[in-house]
Amino acid sequence: MDLRIFTEPQQGASYDTLLKVAKATEDLGFDAFFRSDHYLRMGDGDPMPGPTDAWTTLAGLARETSRIRLGTLMTSATFRLPGILAIQVAQVDAMSGGRVELGLGAGWFEAEHTAYGIPFPKEKFARLEEQLEIITGLWGTEPGKTFDYEGAHYRLTDSPALPKPVQEKVPVLIGGHGAKRTPALAARFADEFNIPFASLEDSERQFGRVREAAEANGRSADDLIYSNALVVCVGRNDAEVARRAAAIGREVEELKENGLAGSPAEVVDKIGRYAEIGSSRIYLQILDLDDLDHLELISSQVQSRLS
Repeated sequence: MDLRIFTEPQQGASYDTLLKVAKATEDLGFDAFFRSDHYLRMGDGDPMPGPTDAWTTLAGLARETSRIRLGTLMTSATFRLPGILAIQVAQVDAMSGGRVELGLGAGWFEAEHTAYGIPFPKEKFARLEEQLEIITGLWGTEPGKTFDYEGAHYRLTDSPALPKPVQEKVPVLIGGHGAKRTPALAARFADEFNIPFASLEDSERQFGRVREAAEANGRSADDLIYSNALVVCVGRNDAEVARRAAAIGREVEELKENGLAGSPAEVVDKIGRYAEIGSSRIYLQILDLDDLDHLELISSQVQSRLS
């Protein structure tokens, strides 16, 4: 079971804070550092210091780390034109020495679009599909040849399809709860399917849909990695669990029901149940980014038992 650290910087984090978490992620032996792609805080609370851009952040971390994978859950397709995003990701991949992964989603949080003047199209899923076709098409075009695309939303003519990523293939992550279109899209484009904040039952059901869609698309269902994203709150004792839950404005019992919470043994046991339904990677959503002791505890008492 791979454990990856997943952050939500829009809730209040500077680049320097993210850098400390990313370096701790690397030093403590976790597999990867991922971040959300949002420009507006969700819920009440102090809005300071304001948002950080996902790919600007990852470019900086690419030069400040040496081992961990870097990526997004999920880059919003509404924020960037697909040709520009292909260039950005390829450049950060080169800056990191080939450690980048692209999670791409349709975009959903309308308030951040209106807050920063970003168009919020009605038909988002079709745009996402075209973006995936364009990005993978640009990266897959042989050097010296050009790429053309004619879609309902995007048109590219005589693109040199440069630069290329360092990796032969940048892993593409697609995720979500949709019963039909999401599994079909994952079957076409994804190297990894991720379901966020889902129960064991919902995860197993969605993994099954994606596996069926992959087989129907001529792929082996085992070609894909299946993963979960879950909030984590671990403590050495009940008081420490309660303190960490209070720090992120959550209740312990709710976190145990909907995430990974409790003692290290409790969390290891629940992760094991996700492994039994086919999940091989967990993105641990860390909401208190100043609590680096939390990461150390997860590394020494949870990750060590899983390995």
